[in-house]
Amino acid sequence: MEGESIYEVDSGDGLGADIISTVEFNHTGELLATGDKGGRVVIFQREPESKNEPYNQGEYNVYSTFQSHEPEFDYLKSLEIEEKINKIKWLPQQNAAHSLLSTNDKTIKLWKITERDKRPEGYNLKDEEGKLKDLSTVTSLQVPVLKPMDLMVEVTPRRIFANGHTYHVNSISVNSDCETYMSADDLRINLWHLAITDRSFNIVDIKPANMEDLTEVITASEFHPHHCNLFVYSSSKGSLRLCDMRASALCDKHSKLYEEPEDPSNRSFFSEIISSVSDVKFSHSGRYMLTRDYLTVKVWDLNMETKPVETYQVHDYLRSKLCSLYENDCIFDKFECAWNGSDSVIMTGAYNNFFRMFDRNTKRDVTLEASRESSKPRAILKPRRVCVGGKRRKDDISVDSLDFTKKILHTAWHPTENIIAIAATNNLYIFQDKVNSEMH
Repeated sequence: MEGESIYEVDSGDGLGADIISTVEFNHTGELLATGDKGGRVVIFQREPESKNEPYNQGEYNVYSTFQSHEPEFDYLKSLEIEEKINKIKWLPQQNAAHSLLSTNDKTIKLWKITERDKRPEGYNLKDEEGKLKDLSTVTSLQVPVLKPMDLMVEVTPRRIFANGHTYHVNSISVNSDCETYMSADDLRINLWHLAITDRSFNIVDIKPANMEDLTEVITASEFHPHHCNLFVYSSSKGSLRLCDMRASALCDKHSKLYEEPEDPSNRSFFSEIISSVSDVKFSHSGRYMLTRDYLTVKVWDLNMETKPVETYQVHDYLRSKLCSLYENDCIFDKFECAWNGSDSVIMTGAYNNFFRMFDRNTKRDVTLEASRESSKPRAILKPRRVCVGGKRRKDDISVDSLDFTKKILHTAWHPTENIIAIAATNNLYIFQDKVNSEMH
């Protein structure tokens, strides 16, 4: 992998509003959207390849920036609703315009992104400034013409889906039917129609009659990429539930439950915390599911519920550090995971601005670092190693010197090419794979 671009998001308020909270490529990979804690969405567009350098892939440059959410106050519950963007999902493109969904803790919004590079001129009843002319001065008719102008990107809110969630929204997912989407909070999942804002259908409700009986919460959910009736949701107990909307309107009874029995030898005070699934993603083929918990990423076959078909250790060297990670709250960090376009490589983040890649075919893995040194154009990313005690090789980093404030929680992979986007605090790194990369 070699470095390509680095972008710094800076709101200038010094309050951490510029910390990136989600990253998402659109279906072609030509656009990349990021959301931040300040409620802003920044869209990057890939520049076309230059004819002078045909082998030089187009870089991503800022295409549009807009304020998606503002801070609000719930007067009934005396709660402040922060503006932080929790998730962004692109809708499949149906015309020249692009559309995306963005959500904070409570409200989901549908945005339309359009381009304008021409403007009409030569009106009969208006002057150049748009004011109405005196009709007595109009003596002849002319046909208005479109004149070229500087490209303008206009972002307009098309729909606002509010009042659907009592708890914090943690995921949204667009259905393959391109008409509906779902949103999940800690205890419920709602199904929305993209054209209807004033009602949604509750399809999962795990809230117990008595909240003292609550044992688990929903952590993530996603629609199947090809079957519009199937979706999966993960829980804080480490289980996955596949639901079929054809079976009943309320999918409280799952079709399949994917759960790995716990190894008694690894049982500890932290077992339940570290087994909580922080992200679930269907493979592009729809055959597998990828899940991330605190220490591992797992690949599940939809046809096998008893255990994952593959388990990869992300940072097993932290197992001895769980006590201090619990004290500084890092043990509750929610790392995301991603598939490459062919489902052969998976990626997820770690601490110290490290991110991990696992090749499913060769079983090789690599640790890479998103840093300003590696982000110089065409700089080759060097694999990093973390050593635990014993002899240290040159360039190895000790587990005791890892910086737990630098964490890669949000990652995204281009849908067809080996281009990845890594969010590290308020920096967005974009790396591009070489032909003879270590991973491929």
